[in-house]
Amino acid sequence: MTGGAEPLIALAGVGKSYGSGEAEVQALADISLAIRAGEFVAIMGPSGSGKSTAMNILGCLDVPSRGSYRYAGVEVGDLDRDQRALLRRNCLGFVFQGYNLLPRTTALENVELPLVYRGVPRAERRRLAFEALARVGLEGRVDHDPSELSGGQQQRVAIARAIVGQPDVILADEPTGNLDSARSHEIMQLMSTLNRDAGITVLMVTHEPDMAAYAGRLVHFLDGRIAADGSGAPHAG
Repeated sequence: MTGGAEPLIALAGVGKSYGSGEAEVQALADISLAIRAGEFVAIMGPSGSGKSTAMNILGCLDVPSRGSYRYAGVEVGDLDRDQRALLRRNCLGFVFQGYNLLPRTTALENVELPLVYRGVPRAERRRLAFEALARVGLEGRVDHDPSELSGGQQQRVAIARAIVGQPDVILADEPTGNLDSARSHEIMQLMSTLNRDAGITVLMVTHEPDMAAYAGRLVHFLDGRIAADGSGAPHAG
């Protein structure tokens, strides 16, 4: 965790409701959360606890019903849809449980995709994509498509895609959910290295305590509220 008066991410009194009247469901109950640049935060909680809703708001994939979300001092609620899309594209990287790679498309081309949306010239984006794949140990697999890669390798491609645009934050939703124990620890060691060496802030949803142990801070959600927020036990290695 780095110092400084202004957190990178600040939620204040953020609530999220769906429906109205008797059918109204409160997914988030006015939560407040501050995350500083360089933190590695694991978010845990049972299904329906609000953690996924919170992550969607943090990722600018959803907007709160009330409260304030500030990113690097900017009030996200004041941004229009296109501005939120730019923030998401330029500052955030996403890693999902299901990899979300394009089939019949090489690892290099999958990693290039965010740069295509940014309008980066072809030669430059290929160079950056190759560098990102090298950072996750897949420089020898750049021309393989997902069907030719193991689950762990596919998740490494997904992480390379998340970091190719040099984001401030990685939002990871159950990144080891489809992997066996050995591959899960490999992925978490990679995430830890990116956090430690590249200074990327990592926010990770997980149901697995041994994966959460890699984080420096654990936030537990329950019934739409933050039930606990404190230091984790950083994993050795």
